[in-house]
Amino acid sequence: MRVFHAVSEIPDGWGPSAVTIGKFDGVHTGHRAVIARLRSVAAERGLVSTVITFDRNPLEILAPDKCPPSLVSNAQKLDLLASTGIDATLMVAFDRGLASLSPEEFVHRILVERLHAAAVLVGSDFRFGAGGAGDVALLRRLGETHGFDVVLIDDVRPEHGRRVSSTWIRELLAEGDVRHAGELLGSAPTVRGIVVHGAARGRELGFPTANLSPESEGLIPSDGVYAGWLTDAGERYPAAISVGNNPTFEGVPQKQVEAYVLDRELDLYDHTVEVSFVERIRGMVAYTGVEPLIAQIAEDVRDARRILGVVPSVPSDSRELG
Repeated sequence: MRVFHAVSEIPDGWGPSAVTIGKFDGVHTGHRAVIARLRSVAAERGLVSTVITFDRNPLEILAPDKCPPSLVSNAQKLDLLASTGIDATLMVAFDRGLASLSPEEFVHRILVERLHAAAVLVGSDFRFGAGGAGDVALLRRLGETHGFDVVLIDDVRPEHGRRVSSTWIRELLAEGDVRHAGELLGSAPTVRGIVVHGAARGRELGFPTANLSPESEGLIPSDGVYAGWLTDAGERYPAAISVGNNPTFEGVPQKQVEAYVLDRELDLYDHTVEVSFVERIRGMVAYTGVEPLIAQIAEDVRDARRILGVVPSVPSDSRELG
């Protein structure tokens, strides 16, 4: 997949293109349905499949107090878009200059002059240009002028008629319902970050964990214990994952992600890893002492094994973590 970070990076003679436009936060199943249709139209007409997206939620500029947290970082978004098989992504900086373009300027400068759009795929509620002044009807009229078709795409509505959306996925993550969120995303919710040194409490308890830097990428689910996977350098390991401030101990920062890799002692310090959440095991609880905490963690590990379908590599009557 070719990636352009500015309109000026698009080479002369690019296209003709089939284009779709959106935030694509999370690149969820609704987005993937749009992209599948985009690729189909591009293949049928011999066009270059191209996604236009933004380096931030437009609300960050237009209404910061209403801007929700992003599900994924820009790097994660580009990786997810690349996995769909599209030809190119234009990730433009959403700033005041872009926000002030009229609908006609947006179409002419980006879709026509640079991408040479022959087909533009949008939803029925698509708005564009300064103040959201442009709608599908105007886009169709501009298409007639500039020589591109407008293709309307239906929303994906898997349950009770509700449209798949990044908002819905954020709600599920806030509830800790990572399994349902994963169904809507099309893959397990994932955070990416550098493994840093922690307080070594997990090691002292017999459950050494990989602690992710607070600057991790991706939206972290609500506090609790989860079954999931840790991926390092393309190798995936089953893990029991803790999210939160560990209320049994004082001075632990909020929203710490710690992953205990089952049956493996790995040196992960300074590695950039991904932690994917498959299912929530329980909420976060404060324990009155260390022994009850150790017993609970051992139970969490057994639950993680069951959920992930992992067979213990040690006898069942021995200490889970050696």
